[in-house]
Amino acid sequence: MKDVFRIEGLEGGQALRGKVRVNGAKNAVLKSMAASILFEDELVLSNVPHIEDVERVAELLSALGAKVGRNKNSYTIDTEGIGKPELDDAIARRLRASIVFSGPLLARFGRVSFPHPGGDVIGAGARPIDLFLEGFQKMGCTVLTEGDRYHIVADDGRLRGAEIFFISVSVTATETLMMAATLAKGTTFLRNAAMEPEIVALAEFLNSCGADIKGAGTPTIMIRGGGTLSSHGKVFETIPDRIETGSFLILGALAGQEVEITDCNPEHVAILTGLLRESGVDIKTTPTTIVVRANGAKFKPLHIRTHEYPGFATDLQPPIVVYLTQAAGESTVFETIFGGRLSYTEDLVRMGADITLWNSRQITIKGPTPLVGKELESPDVRAGLAFVIAATIAKGKSVIDNVYHIDRGYERIEERLRSIGVPIERVGS
Repeated sequence: MKDVFRIEGLEGGQALRGKVRVNGAKNAVLKSMAASILFEDELVLSNVPHIEDVERVAELLSALGAKVGRNKNSYTIDTEGIGKPELDDAIARRLRASIVFSGPLLARFGRVSFPHPGGDVIGAGARPIDLFLEGFQKMGCTVLTEGDRYHIVADDGRLRGAEIFFISVSVTATETLMMAATLAKGTTFLRNAAMEPEIVALAEFLNSCGADIKGAGTPTIMIRGGGTLSSHGKVFETIPDRIETGSFLILGALAGQEVEITDCNPEHVAILTGLLRESGVDIKTTPTTIVVRANGAKFKPLHIRTHEYPGFATDLQPPIVVYLTQAAGESTVFETIFGGRLSYTEDLVRMGADITLWNSRQITIKGPTPLVGKELESPDVRAGLAFVIAATIAKGKSVIDNVYHIDRGYERIEERLRSIGVPIERVGS
């Protein structure tokens, strides 16, 4: 039996009130768990969200031979027992983040074998991993393919430093090659690197444990390779999830009498905050909280173009599209990261939205249009939460199926949303 969400819509009212806490960042903790392979001692991670993707990564580590323990929202990982650097097919094919294991395993063992990673299929299908493979080749590796499985071996038994230029900005490629370079022989330069806060947090923690990484958060990262790392009892505290922060902010902008978002970092969603204020939303921030009020005002339309950080995050594109269905006038959204990511808008149109899909990357939204509840199926983790937001402001009942995707990225989302007044329940279908 699989679960579904049932939501009784608020019909556009501003009824939400209270505090909602932001959990640790999914996109940070998955990479720090992979980084445990670089350590010669036990690694402790805190503020870890209890979500499907974290459980899959824990399974992947255990299948490799690591010892993984969980205590509430902390994980303890000991990778001393890892033998063969070969990723389990069944687990890795279900998880996009499995690709980041290739860097630490190559760095430690000089070889790695893994299947093409899984996770969300956005747009035309499987996402390419050319940037990873080209980077490994520049670091002195031979890459062999067998079906959709990759076998990579460092020619000298150890990675060597290299100058790597990314032809396109990639967060996971930046993180993977940065981790690989920490144990390589010599110095590595990553140019046109991604600049996300999760990369900065990972680099800062690795540096505190013996790595030598400079420039994280800029387009050029320099890594001087060395020996295995040691945590010396330090705890890696996962930074707040900026995508969760932004999603709560958009929900509060649409239906919040007064919603306080706690344990967040407003700086990480500064571009979203600025756009919502420009659109007419009342937002106040402190270093760790955001208070948002919808105020019943008419929202001004916006023109959104997704971009790598510090630009507008592609993962916040589905929620902002829901917001723009309620703006007075014509808005546009141009998706620069993932072609085909706008296909979920067909379901918003079924709910009553006036959205024109011009091509796989560009839409026009005319509003405001009242939304009505529908039966929906979550296509991926981010569009799934956008459907929850849309159902919350709609008239009537919505049923959202395939909530597994939502569980991959958001811990107990229905309980936390109920705490601020969202009429949502999880039921077995």
